[in-house]
Amino acid sequence: MKQIIAMIQPHRLESVEQALHHMPHLPGFTLLQGRGHPRGQGSDHAFIPTEWNPDAHDRIVLMMFCEDALAQSLVDTIRQAAYTGNAGDGLIAITHVESLVRIRTGEQDDAAV
Repeated sequence: MKQIIAMIQPHRLESVEQALHHMPHLPGFTLLQGRGHPRGQGSDHAFIPTEWNPDAHDRIVLMMFCEDALAQSLVDTIRQAAYTGNAGDGLIAITHVESLVRIRTGEQDDAAV
């Protein structure tokens, strides 16, 4: 089982949601508002004084759990829908989940997705 966390630009959210809803099996997802500080553009990714703009770093954090076989297609769908080609498009992380339990039913692991 995998956990997928995607940090995307807020203006790409509708596109990402629509793309995910067109998938044959969507396990569901959670959205969170986030604010971040990207790596700097100076040498060794240091910040340079002219690049700091605190209003430019709002992000949407999308989080979901899925079966291993579905993870790559979800990542590909998110990446394609979130892509603008500009710096700051975001990141997608895929991690292994050891166990998952649905609170309401007690279902575990893949059955809980």
